[in-house]
Amino acid sequence: MIKINKKIIFSDKLPPKIIAEISCNHMGNKNLLIKHLLAAKKAGADLVKIQTYEAEDITCKIKNKNFKIKDGLWKNNYFWDLYKKAETPFAWHKEIFTIAKKNNITLFSSPFSVRAVELLEKLNVQLYKIASFEITDLNLINRVAQTKKPVILSTGMASLKEIENAVNCIKKYHKKIILLHCVSGYPTPEKDSNLLRINFLKKKFKNIHVGMSDHTNSINTSIAAGLLGVVAIEKHFILSKKINSEDNAFSINPKEMTELKKKIINNFSFLGHNRKDIKNSEKESLKFRRSIFASSRIKKNKKITKKDICCLRPKIGLSADQYFNIIGKKIKTNKEKFDPIYLKDIY
Repeated sequence: MIKINKKIIFSDKLPPKIIAEISCNHMGNKNLLIKHLLAAKKAGADLVKIQTYEAEDITCKIKNKNFKIKDGLWKNNYFWDLYKKAETPFAWHKEIFTIAKKNNITLFSSPFSVRAVELLEKLNVQLYKIASFEITDLNLINRVAQTKKPVILSTGMASLKEIENAVNCIKKYHKKIILLHCVSGYPTPEKDSNLLRINFLKKKFKNIHVGMSDHTNSINTSIAAGLLGVVAIEKHFILSKKINSEDNAFSINPKEMTELKKKIINNFSFLGHNRKDIKNSEKESLKFRRSIFASSRIKKNKKITKKDICCLRPKIGLSADQYFNIIGKKIKTNKEKFDPIYLKDIY
């Protein structure tokens, strides 16, 4: 269990927490970011996340072929232009976190530089996320871990060794870690979701919680992940699909967020626990099991043989699984044909 505050607890015994990632869907507009923040909470998100960087934290202001994106969703963009457009200016942060606090929203962030961590510390952020692209930046991870606050670590594209290196870096300071299974395709085709990797991460990293960061353009894989015992599900969130942001293709709208939250909670109630017990709804069905009856008249003190007993419905007397145990025992009282046999009747 990892407790963030009174209302946010990550635990296998609770429904997975839904994280709304705003990312660059604010389109460089602070008021639009605030609208996303409030809409995410209204739609059912348990936590809201932003990304704390300015372009200089990620890349160089250089425009040559080495800094031009050749393929994918952001094809033909230069790195600097892409991140300049997508950045969440540091100057916005104080106001955004103040609004979140006033509205009882648990807001946190992915820092992309050490200076971003210093800013977030001044704002008393309660937890951090390390983005998949930063999982090899051990200097950044080390600084985040030094805060001794919980760390959500996304594992898109990462090898097992790279995950181990990042986890071990954090463990030097604490063990409040959540690993997110993630496929870093933007968007990720549903067929590439590889959800069984969640079980792989659980097996390899015992005593570490596992969640899911979902970059598909639907909620289907997130719903499926909820059935695999994850503690968190992160989806990019957009106020409206009419907003033509860089992340539009893999973001869900408020209606989808609400549906996701509802189905995650419902599905969690289906899971139950790993103990075998009898549910209230099935207790009435116990009468349809078999029990032991006299198959003919049995006289008092007679030794019971297979010819004397049979197993029939309903379950009244001794359970049918005691059939072999009472063969050779004696009956204490006379029994008529089809009388149930009870434990008190034999010796």
